Amino acid sequence: MTIDNILKAAFLRLLGLLVLTCLNALPASASETDLLVRLQQGGHVLLLRHAVAPGFGDPPGFRLGDCAAQRNLNEHGRAQALAIGDALRARGIRDARVYSSQWCRCLETASLMNLGPVTPLPALSSFFERTQDREQNLVALRDFLAWQPADGSPLILVTHHVNIQSVTGINVGSGEGVVLQLQLGEAPRLVGRLNIGSADAGMKSSSPAAR
Repeated sequence: MTIDNILKAAFLRLLGLLVLTCLNALPASASETDLLVRLQQGGHVLLLRHAVAPGFGDPPGFRLGDCAAQRNLNEHGRAQALAIGDALRARGIRDARVYSSQWCRCLETASLMNLGPVTPLPALSSFFERTQDREQNLVALRDFLAWQPADGSPLILVTHHVNIQSVTGINVGSGEGVVLQLQLGEAPRLVGRLNIGSADAGMKSSSPAAR
């Protein structure tokens, strides 16, 4: 065996050890089944990005309360929102506390899921273009979550990519979310990423680019 081959073999062994070390250092992610069981049992929150709404940001002249001035769900997105609700109900989550961003695409997603009355929550509203709202929204959301009962009924918050990324560091597609464990008086603990429903309804196809 030549010196080059010996060095190459040693390098590959070292690389393998490094990869194994990195994999072992990663936290074990909860399965979809486990995440849904946790949600059903309460004390957890599903932080969900709205369903498919084609485009990027919001059009010029955007106004809260005027859906005609906003980027909205298309038929694909509405089918996706219905599928999310159906999938959660099929897994035993039928009566949840549901809060939503004030944006129409989030309110419509939450309403179509049909898992409980929808309450608009300004802390969930987008700051993708309203960057001046970022800190106040994040602080308000942290405060809201910190005082939710750790043994309460399932909590579903419908919001935007930029909000979820800022809270968890995770990029999510349309209709995808993360599950957090509530801890009274403290920041919630990230449990895992949840992507349920039908792939045909767009659950796995949307890019994080459209906020």
